[in-house]
Amino acid sequence: MRYMLFVATDPEAEPYDAGKDDIRDWVKEVYGSGIGVLGDRLREPQDARVVRVRGDELLVTDGPFTESKEWIAGFDILECASLDEAVEIASRHPMARFGRIEVREFWTLGLDSEG
Repeated sequence: MRYMLFVATDPEAEPYDAGKDDIRDWVKEVYGSGIGVLGDRLREPQDARVVRVRGDELLVTDGPFTESKEWIAGFDILECASLDEAVEIASRHPMARFGRIEVREFWTLGLDSEG
């Protein structure tokens, strides 16, 4: 099963510690084992665009979707046997200590090849 890790900032978390929070070790372990499928950092919210269509009108606004002190800083997609395994792997991510990680299972659309 595939799981999405939303890697978010958290202003109330422990401070970043370069000695404990080197993401390279986690990436090497998770992606080296084949559990990691895809992941990357995301630009800051002020670089985002929100896209909406209302009637026939396209509305594009600058900035994040919501006003929040927390924001999604990156993501990882994991291939795991269970939610428990995905949570355990997420718990070792450095941002679990100085940020927060939301873990969600993919909910497949179930479309056949003819759409």
